[in-house]
Amino acid sequence: MAKLLGSLQNTVIAGFVLALILFIFYFAYGYTGSDFGVFFWRWLHVISAIMWIGLLWYFNFVQIPSMPKIPDDQKPAIGKVIAPAALWWFRWAAMATIVTGLPLAMFNGYLIEALTLGIVGGEFGHTAIGIGMWLGIIMWFNVWFVIWPNQKKALGMVEVGADEKAAAARTAMLFSRTNTLLSFPMLFAMVSAQALYHIS
Repeated sequence: MAKLLGSLQNTVIAGFVLALILFIFYFAYGYTGSDFGVFFWRWLHVISAIMWIGLLWYFNFVQIPSMPKIPDDQKPAIGKVIAPAALWWFRWAAMATIVTGLPLAMFNGYLIEALTLGIVGGEFGHTAIGIGMWLGIIMWFNVWFVIWPNQKKALGMVEVGADEKAAAARTAMLFSRTNTLLSFPMLFAMVSAQALYHIS
């Protein structure tokens, strides 16, 4: 067990193997192929979103507030090792959330209805899921086109002057805080949409 859990790669592979066993179990008990296709996309979407929002909250609830308490001689470990690795997973988890979420909406038959906030189609659930989708798209845009370019400057991956580096760090922090702010209504809209579909 220690060998399995001592390696992140082995742990992740074992987790996917257990999920595959559950798939075989569900399939054996009548889970149809079309149902599973939608479920599979939802599962990938949720995994991606957990990674994305988990890292967003790590940055905002742990790393950013802790930085002033870290001695200056220890800060390079954060900026040169931890932050770049976390930002890699952060931005690709954001991309994976979008890449799995839009097909999921399409396979569920409400992509256009959700993107038009229920103007096309008219169900209240479409408006709710659409609000969540648009908030997620805005957050994804912030990650790729504002936070990441500014973090590269702030972390020294792109050479800039001291003033521009400080400004980039502040911009990245403010847009990260914006995404944190948007994450709460986004998650509320996504979750509430499921209940609203049953009402409408």
